Amino acid sequence: MTTTRFAPSPTGRLHVGNIRTALHNWMLTRKAGGDFILRIDDTDAARSKEEYVEAIRTDLAWLGLEADREERQSERLGKYETAFEALREAGRIYPAYETQQELELKRKVLLGRGLPPIYDRGALELTEAARAAKEAEGIAPHWRFKLDHDEPIVWEDGVRGAVKFDAKLVSDPVIRRADGSWLYMLPSTVDDIDMGVTQVLRGEDHVSNTAVQIQMFTAMDAAVPAFAHEALLVGKEGKLSKRLGSLGCDSFRERGIEPEAIIAVLARLGTSLPVEPIGDRAALLETFDLSTFGRAPAKFDDADLERINTALVHAMPYHAVKERLPDGMDEAGWHAVQPNILTVGEAAEWWRLVTGPIEKVQFSEEDRAYLGEAASALQWTDDPWATLTSSLKESTGRKGKTLFLPLRLALTGMNHGPDMGELLPLIGEGEARARLERAAAA
Repeated sequence: MTTTRFAPSPTGRLHVGNIRTALHNWMLTRKAGGDFILRIDDTDAARSKEEYVEAIRTDLAWLGLEADREERQSERLGKYETAFEALREAGRIYPAYETQQELELKRKVLLGRGLPPIYDRGALELTEAARAAKEAEGIAPHWRFKLDHDEPIVWEDGVRGAVKFDAKLVSDPVIRRADGSWLYMLPSTVDDIDMGVTQVLRGEDHVSNTAVQIQMFTAMDAAVPAFAHEALLVGKEGKLSKRLGSLGCDSFRERGIEPEAIIAVLARLGTSLPVEPIGDRAALLETFDLSTFGRAPAKFDDADLERINTALVHAMPYHAVKERLPDGMDEAGWHAVQPNILTVGEAAEWWRLVTGPIEKVQFSEEDRAYLGEAASALQWTDDPWATLTSSLKESTGRKGKTLFLPLRLALTGMNHGPDMGELLPLIGEGEARARLERAAAA
């Protein structure tokens, strides 16, 4: 059974990059059948906040990406301790005592010699007496995972294809700080093992992490999941954009962006498939395939999102939006205003043309006389707009703009808007005649 996980840290709100990762993991699971796990990576107690946990849940629910189960790292600290002790006993974890300044100096020396700036394993050369002396001085160790340098690290990546790392060119990673708190590597690996994660799909910035974690899986005699690393999002200019980090569900909601528009864009962004206004998730799932993902940076453009959003809004049936429409707007009202709106929220502005009040317009004497004639000629047939304009065209000789525009201005206060054939019946006979009469007298 396919099991994936989305593992945000509750140190802030989800942004568009996080959402894309969550979506693709959700799609991977839903297409194959299995479990989509929301794993809250909250081992950083100082920065993790419960309000962000709630926000993550809320945002995923709004997007329709509910998890099959939720796990929290803060409730699994004992598991990490057990794994840590087993690995230390096996000689795969060792204490190190260098300060940040000392490590930085080592890096500069190596770079100056044209060598890879990797950790030199100096801590392994310390004797027991030297370690005891360090700790007697009050220097608590941080802890590193000892990589196996004898075998290259290889895997078949679901997006990048064959990947190979020379373990000797990778630093032994710090997995635990001197204060006892955990870094990302070991807890994530322990969780993937315990939770039965079969596929890890994440950003390409994790490729080097994967190389390390593959050795951790092996060291713990566990099956290695299938890994795939998708290209990161960039702005339309082709550069990493700070703005992408601030684009989240609150921002999208405020702008009237529909969840289905976000899903339609992010589902295919970075793939060879066209980004289209597809509101049917089943259709998106049917075409979801890691083989379509490219290596080039995935360009996110707000204009594309708004274009997709507008197209989806224009296709939305009344039953899908009726709870979000202004009081009194029925299916006929929605159908009338729908072609003129970019977001569902804009329906209220156009509905004001029906309920009033409308803007007062100043007309010429000739147009006032024409509108007075229109008020008298108004007949409430099955199509009152067509009946009225046909009658006025015959009686006045007006046509085109001079025929239609004064009527629209008098009836709506605007020189553009929804089709008058649909709008006039919504205004109603009495109100329509009153508006024409007021305009004629103005």
